[in-house]
Amino acid sequence: MLIRILRTYLRPYRRPITLVVVLQLIQTLATLYLPTLNADIIDNGVVRGDAGYIMHTGGVMLAVTVVQILGSIGAVYFGARTSMALGRDVRLAIFDRVQDFSAREVGHFGTPSLITRTTNDVQQVQMLALLSFTLMVSAPIMAVGGVLLALDQDVPLSSLLLVIVPLLAVVVSLIISRMRPLFRLMQTRLDRINRVLREQISGVRVIRAFVRDPGERRRFEGANTELMDVSLGVGRLMALMFPTVLLVLNVSSVAVLWFGGHRVASGAMQIGAMTAFLAYLIQILISVMMATFMFMMVPRAEVSAERIQEVLDTRSSVVPPASPVRPERPAGLLELRGVEFRYPGAEKAVLRGVDLVARPGEVTAVIGSTGSGKTTLLNLIPRLFDATAGSVRIDGVDVRQLDPAALAAAIGLVPQRPYLFSGTVASNLRYGNPDADDEELWRALEIAQARDFVERMPEGLDAPIAQGGTNVSGGQRQRLAIARALVHRPNIYLFDDSFSALDYATDAALRAALARETTSATVVIVAQRVATIRHADIIVVIDDGRVVGSGTHHELMDSNQTYREIVLSQLTEQEAAA
Repeated sequence: MLIRILRTYLRPYRRPITLVVVLQLIQTLATLYLPTLNADIIDNGVVRGDAGYIMHTGGVMLAVTVVQILGSIGAVYFGARTSMALGRDVRLAIFDRVQDFSAREVGHFGTPSLITRTTNDVQQVQMLALLSFTLMVSAPIMAVGGVLLALDQDVPLSSLLLVIVPLLAVVVSLIISRMRPLFRLMQTRLDRINRVLREQISGVRVIRAFVRDPGERRRFEGANTELMDVSLGVGRLMALMFPTVLLVLNVSSVAVLWFGGHRVASGAMQIGAMTAFLAYLIQILISVMMATFMFMMVPRAEVSAERIQEVLDTRSSVVPPASPVRPERPAGLLELRGVEFRYPGAEKAVLRGVDLVARPGEVTAVIGSTGSGKTTLLNLIPRLFDATAGSVRIDGVDVRQLDPAALAAAIGLVPQRPYLFSGTVASNLRYGNPDADDEELWRALEIAQARDFVERMPEGLDAPIAQGGTNVSGGQRQRLAIARALVHRPNIYLFDDSFSALDYATDAALRAALARETTSATVVIVAQRVATIRHADIIVVIDDGRVVGSGTHHELMDSNQTYREIVLSQLTEQEAAA
């Protein structure tokens, strides 16, 4: 998976990658050339007392060092830019894929996991790419070049490499093989701590209201401790790796000095050659250390790449039509024919055999007990889910065949839990229509009974809104969400229990204003409050996923026991008959 992601998303950056490789090659060759020049200074300059040779060769070494520094700076610069671009592209790909997901796929992964995959997991792959450009490219060049130049200095002494390098490779492989499962577990534990933290921050008022602070603290402490335990396991292996590599490096240096000293004493080797050999040995082992550091990142990056690819390979259950239909004159006629919806693997369908017709210029209300499937029914219309049987039609066209842009333009949805984005009142209202002017915004606010409290804000339309609308009350949030739908000016309005946080007076005033504004539109209202929907043109009663009655308020009071029970649970017999 890791190779697949790198190959896919690095393909557009072949030119800078080639430049990085060339610059790394130049700086590595310069690094390898320096010990040879140093050996020449010792053997031909210091030993013979030739100051001119020392100065000349020293100047060459200085020039080679400048080339090495410039090559290293250039390689790091272009490598960093390319790896950052990789991270940007992968994050964008995940974001685009998640935007295509239906509510089913989002629920399958979970919001905390999707956030972790988009941030932390991408960061692991991005860091691996950066280390590859800065370390992994130069490490094999330095290792191979060091071996060849060490052989050039002294072949018998080079036999030490046959013991040192394999020993180091075996030790590193054993440690890394134990890291991979720990890295996978670490990402899972990171998902869990994100989920717990997100729940606790979002539900902080509920936690305090029920005095659950100690319990939630223990819950977070448990998730935090689990992550710490895995991190400690990884840390112990990392702590073991570097001392092991350094031990091999130091023992190897002692061995070179021991055996090389004997060869110098016997005249089989010069002092400068032994010094150069020791430098090449250190360079070889440093390249192995660089590769070791790189390999430490590989297991975690592999796990992260698998998690990223899992998101990228997931196709939405809501598939865009191959030949989308775009109605020329949309009217807003909404029909549900034999609709069924069943969650994957569920024994029982949420909705079964639902038939419903909502016409332009009429208000259609949907009422039923909690869990009867009202919200699910409403979510099928804008294709947040797709019906598993039957069809949802707008102006006679199945929504699965409609152009997604045309479907979005035709529907204005006010969800059960209205969500506002960080920004201003105006930016949130213009979410429905970016071209709306201030006059249209004020009109929508007036219809939604929100103008008064927005005018009381010092900045008016430019008043700041926190993420999720947490700096306004629940009722204000609902009214702003309704105003946002009004600015959109769709053919079909879907209100999912959108009046529940309003007092009766505001509810009545808002519905009266809506009735005047939506005379030619189709309005579907899901509500628990009977007073909100009793004057609707048609009321559809849902019970246990089935339509068990439809008609006006008075018709249903006379003919439908389920509706009658709901009404009488909220109103007296006299109020219901009024």
